[in-house]
Formats: sequence, C-alpha cells, structure tokens
Amino acid sequence: MFLLVGLGNPGVGYSNNRHNLGFKVLENIEKLYNPPKFTKKFKSEYTKLLFNENVFFLLKPMTYMNNSGIAVKEFKEFYNIDIQNIYVIHDEIDLDCGQIKIKNGGGHNGHNGLRSIDQSIGKGYNRIKVGVSRPSKLYEKNINENISSWVLSDFTSEDSVKWLDNTIDKISKDISLLIEKNTNIKKLT
Repeated sequence: MFLLVGLGNPGVGYSNNRHNLGFKVLENIEKLYNPPKFTKKFKSEYTKLLFNENVFFLLKPMTYMNNSGIAVKEFKEFYNIDIQNIYVIHDEIDLDCGQIKIKNGGGHNGHNGLRSIDQSIGKGYNRIKVGVSRPSKLYEKNINENISSWVLSDFTSEDSVKWLDNTIDKISKDISLLIEKNTNIKKLT
C-alpha cells in the first residue's frame, strides 16, 4: 500500500499558487487514470488507484499547508501505511523551475507543509521536490525575496507553456515507476 500526498491549500483562491503544485499533480493524475471521485475524510480529500496490483492512495490535506501533518498522520495510522511507502509532492524554491528530485528523509528547508509532516510522522517518508525557483534567480539578483508571497503567488501563463504543464504531466505519467522502483529513483529529469 502506497500513499501519494500532494501539498497545497484548499480553496479556489489558492488553486494556481506555486504552493499548490502538489494538488495540481494529483488533479492531473485524476484526469489521466480516472479513479473514483475524491472522498472527504481524515481532514482530507482522497481516492485510490490500483497500479501493478498495489493500492495507491492519493491524498490532498484540507488542513491548509501549515497543518498538513495532521491529515497525513490520521490517514497513515488508519490504513497502517509504512512511512517508506509515503511520497509527498511539494514545491521547492531551491530547484530550478521544472526540476524534479526525489529524496527519502531530510530536512524541511523552511517548507511549513514538510515541517508539519515531520512533526506528525517523522522524517522517513519520500519527498518529490518540484522546482519553482526563487524570485531572485528568475528576476533580479538583489530583489528583496519574500518567500511566503512568492509561493502564494500564481503561476503565470508563461510558466504553463515553458515548463509547468510538461512537468506535471511527466510526474503523473511516471507515478507507476515510483511504485515499481520505490525510492531507487533519485531524479526524474
């Protein structure tokens, strides 16, 4: 049994934010694989798929980013999911736009969703980091970076064309590889 958690914030006003990249990937997986509709339970919305005879849950915590761990812990404990079988998809400011890295364990790097999950279930889960870069890397070197504002700002139409849509599609299509090879995949791009 596997759990894929997409991090984000509930509500239409957040739907296109950089911080909602995890939700965007799960929504794309839903379009590609057509699982049952998401059910509301465990302070989340979730559904499940069958890949290569493995049950694979998709979970969108509805607790807002800073409390994501509450929902993940409830779901993990109810279904008794091994921490090694949990994958959390999240935005990562220290990777270039569209870059994808997979890592088991590690620190939260200031990401409040990961911090909450670390506090709730420990650090031994897998992280699917998707680069959204930093404003100073994309624009001016001396820009005053307000990371909260950056991750809560919307993707642009240029982002969609240049890298976002392709990145979301790649992760969604390669999700079965994560299950087959578990944490042996270190980098998808």
